[in-house]
Amino acid sequence: MSEKDTISMQLVREALLQTCPAGEPDAALLARAGIDATQLDLPQARVSAESYAQLWRLLARRCNDEFFAMDPRGLRSGSLAFVCRAAMAQPTLAEGLRTALDFLGLMLEDLQPGLVRQQSLAEIVINEPRDEPRRAFTYFTFWMIVHGVACWLAGRRIPILAIDLRCPEPPFCDDYRVMFSENLQFDRPRTRMIIAADCLGLPLKRNDDELRRFLAEAPGNILVRYRDPESLGRRVRAHLRSLDPATWPDAERLAASLCVSASTLRRRLAEEGQTYQGLKDSVRRELAITWLAEADLGLAQVAERLGFADSSSFYKAFRKWFGCNPGHYRALAQQGGALG
Repeated sequence: MSEKDTISMQLVREALLQTCPAGEPDAALLARAGIDATQLDLPQARVSAESYAQLWRLLARRCNDEFFAMDPRGLRSGSLAFVCRAAMAQPTLAEGLRTALDFLGLMLEDLQPGLVRQQSLAEIVINEPRDEPRRAFTYFTFWMIVHGVACWLAGRRIPILAIDLRCPEPPFCDDYRVMFSENLQFDRPRTRMIIAADCLGLPLKRNDDELRRFLAEAPGNILVRYRDPESLGRRVRAHLRSLDPATWPDAERLAASLCVSASTLRRRLAEEGQTYQGLKDSVRRELAITWLAEADLGLAQVAERLGFADSSSFYKAFRKWFGCNPGHYRALAQQGGALG
């Protein structure tokens, strides 16, 4: 079983925190989900995505809440089906997302989401009436629902540029980075997800049969299908992120470090729908938005660290990537305010 198909046991413990608050977790319920209760306290233990999805369904039925009882109102059983049915009736992803977010805002008390767009960036912002931030698991469960539904509506993964969270960083983040984005920022003024706005114009053409198949497999399909690719592509991305862009190896040197030939590297990446150049471009984009969020780095320094010859080349590349200039993105990232 690949890492892509498994979930950290720590997320199992998080799911049980609100639903089994009185004492020991229900070993019989965990067994029905195919989870060994004796491994709950093992830091490196993992469970299959299907077992985690089954636990989700069992807890939702027990609590009549598809949000793990993490909100005073919660999401009663059937909420995911309702929000998908309502959203798929809209003409574009923008309208579908707004419909989904409006519904979630009506149902939930502590999380009030909204979609805001300006130029070529868009953000889904969670407004919170309470001063105290929620725990990371609460936010990421919300993002899993919203992002999973959005990807299903569009029929493809919606790339996430960044996620800001009001809460402190939890001790485990690897699964969250695989599910969502490498660019997670904690202790931020507000919680939001930033995406490229061009995807909002995607037409929605889902039908009732597709909805039934999606709901029959949910949430397991959301947990796995719309993650960032695991395997070789992600290994290469992680390797590139560990290096200074100026020292990134060419394909031949990278292949040698992986003990394969350059042709094998290209073939295996192609089987995942990837190219080495595409991965380098993707990591360079991620680093750009990560470094732009750091106040102590000037734009010229960001350009130099990314390997651009000058700031002008960086500006042109950034506008091509995101449709806005790096200064506009920096203002958004550092101020923590809504677009517009």
